[in-house]
Amino acid sequence: MFRLFKKSKPVKIRSYHESTKYGVAAKDLKELLKKGCSTLKLSFSGAHVCLYSDGTEVTEEFFQTLPDHTELVLLCRDQTWKCCCQKFMSPVLLIPVVFDISQLLNTDRHANDLIEAAKGLLSDEQSPKRRKILTDLLLNMEDRSELESREEDENWFKGVDARFKTKSAYMKFNCESRIRGYMKDVENTTKTIQKPRVRANFLKASKRLAEMLKTARYNGCYFDRTEKKPDRLCTQEGWFTCQGSFDQDMCKSLHSINPYGSRESRIVFSTWNLDHRIEKKRTIIPALLEALENHKATDINLNYFYCQLFTRENLKLVHIVCHKKGAHNLLCDAKMIFGQASNQNKGSRKAEKRKRSLK
Repeated sequence: MFRLFKKSKPVKIRSYHESTKYGVAAKDLKELLKKGCSTLKLSFSGAHVCLYSDGTEVTEEFFQTLPDHTELVLLCRDQTWKCCCQKFMSPVLLIPVVFDISQLLNTDRHANDLIEAAKGLLSDEQSPKRRKILTDLLLNMEDRSELESREEDENWFKGVDARFKTKSAYMKFNCESRIRGYMKDVENTTKTIQKPRVRANFLKASKRLAEMLKTARYNGCYFDRTEKKPDRLCTQEGWFTCQGSFDQDMCKSLHSINPYGSRESRIVFSTWNLDHRIEKKRTIIPALLEALENHKATDINLNYFYCQLFTRENLKLVHIVCHKKGAHNLLCDAKMIFGQASNQNKGSRKAEKRKRSLK
């Protein structure tokens, strides 16, 4: 009799495995379960409801106290909704909530509100772990990677030489500087060579490598997002992904960063390494030096050494955590050290000898 005069309570309900929420109005828990099971195509037997925010079981008495539009989860027999509330976010990052996170990441609709809320929470938060999560959230939410010029994003250029007018120009220079440093290591080796003949040959090889590198504009394209896709290491938006240590096919931690997004990201990116799989100082340069002990610079396959020293053939972009500083134990390909250059020279010398013998 009294049920007839009860006012229906509107709530939002969803199933365990779905993110879609449905509006349901019910006068009591039993009616809610029936309507919910019908809407979500679930079995009524053993069905029960809990709060979406913290997993509290909803009883008939509790249901009557719920505010309108409370979010609920309809569970089947033996299903439970386990959550651990965070101060700054509810619900938390558990498997059933992945759907909501995905929706959040795919929309900018509430971005500004989320940024302001995170800033407010960060000022009062004492837990280092939660502060780290909030800081990372702000760092990525305040992404300004779509801006390119100094006038558009002055903060990004703080500490950057005034001659750089765009982010891409500076990032290109950043990559060129790293590659120039590798060339400097090659050139400095000349000073350590005692034998005049070997030193002269190594100097010739070094100058030739420098010319090749200059022609390629020091491969600055690797960090320049305006370059074509095969030439750059980042997406068109500027995202870089760690390629894993020298002995791995990929980064197991899936590290990524967009130095175009903020000044802080740009600075952090400077700790990422363009790492040589076959090591530069321990292996490549000594192999070149050894080859020149008994051969002329013109006998050496400098294209091979150029690729190993300065190109993506042997370079991997690696997050500092994934960078292994120990010996890589990888050797240069002995068949490529002389390669076509040596074979062509030998062939021409043999042909010359044959001509002379015929005369």
